[in-house]
Amino acid sequence: MLVSIALTALAVLPSTNALVRKDGVGKLPALGWNSWNAFNCAVDEDKIMTAANEIVSLGLKDVGYSYVNIDDCWSIKDARDNVTGQIVPDPVKFPSGIKGTADKIHALGLKVGIYSSAGTETCGGYPASIGVEELDAATFASWGIDYLKYDNCYVPSNWTDQYVGCVPDGTNGQVYANGTCSIDNTTAPATYDWSTSNTAKRYRIMRDALLAQNRTILYSLCEWGQADVITWGNATGNSWRVTGDITPDWPRIAQILNENSFQLNYVDFWGHNDPDMLEIGNGDLTLEENRSHFAFWAAAKSPLIIGTALDLLPADLLDILKNEYLLAFSQDATFGKPATPYKWGTNPDWTFNASNPAEYWSGQSENGTLVLALNTLDDTAQREIIWSEVPHLETKHYQRDAFEVTDIWTGEDLGCVPYGLNKSVNSHDTIGFLVGNRC
Repeated sequence: MLVSIALTALAVLPSTNALVRKDGVGKLPALGWNSWNAFNCAVDEDKIMTAANEIVSLGLKDVGYSYVNIDDCWSIKDARDNVTGQIVPDPVKFPSGIKGTADKIHALGLKVGIYSSAGTETCGGYPASIGVEELDAATFASWGIDYLKYDNCYVPSNWTDQYVGCVPDGTNGQVYANGTCSIDNTTAPATYDWSTSNTAKRYRIMRDALLAQNRTILYSLCEWGQADVITWGNATGNSWRVTGDITPDWPRIAQILNENSFQLNYVDFWGHNDPDMLEIGNGDLTLEENRSHFAFWAAAKSPLIIGTALDLLPADLLDILKNEYLLAFSQDATFGKPATPYKWGTNPDWTFNASNPAEYWSGQSENGTLVLALNTLDDTAQREIIWSEVPHLETKHYQRDAFEVTDIWTGEDLGCVPYGLNKSVNSHDTIGFLVGNRC
């Protein structure tokens, strides 16, 4: 029964199978907030409701942010209910229960998410869902859950894979170490079908359990980019992690951007690479680094899940999260494909480099072509965008080609700009423009 339900939810898109859900759920990248990056295991109802209320009061709801996601450590740690077998919300952390909290969030016109893992325990050591997927999916649905983040910790030995999956190195066909990946006899043959792996099977079981519920629950696969998830994730969930965990520092953000830039061919409506949640507002990121972080997550059509204490968020960072041009690109109803690199800049094209990823990106949208130029260097440097190099721009005369241009950060209409733009860019900052009609 579950298999037949799952198959009816699959629709064929160009070059891939996609998990198509009712009411457009999962068609566009999810926008919301998650508790983990701000609070880790110190999560409770007060913090969740503070975030939900701030989403409304700060105007984030008005620009599209809708999910309020409770991450790990929300339940009693050592046991399930001895009668029903259900996971039990921690009554100290969540005195209203998860359903009571969900009801409050729904009353604000927002949606609510929950967390579990495809293993015997969550990453924090709390009850997880392997072997009880149908029960947990039904429990989540009964509580009014709208989003499930499904992690990859404590996988039992009978569910581990026979091979190790690696992220392709775009330079020379070798493999880039993702976690403990190495070039040896455990690496999968080139012809191996990762959709037959135990990892893919574990995540499909929960997919089918969610599809069997009388409630649409967005399914976010948090399996860290393992098992070549980009090739089967779109038929299983509506987003899938393509990297390990993010941290609030520029070297890690640049590393993740580099990894994701080589895996964007699988992104379109109904399916999105997830390079992990946003760190804007956390750590010691500069204003420039926060801008670049958000710009490239939005341009890559990644889920935009805020991970900071919203009641402490400075106004300049709130402005980044509410950037109308980047949010419009992320949520474009006509073009589902992400922006992609068209020139690497500091490095030769197709260089796989964790500290200096591709710097020049472009993508189509209803409002024109989004063009970004990143300075990956530690000092201020010039970045030149030349119209004749940008995909999707119909150029004819090189020097004389001119287009209507808007600065995405200031909203300034730059008018009719010939040839291109040459700007001084601060370290780790990104300049961005919406390029419209020829003029």
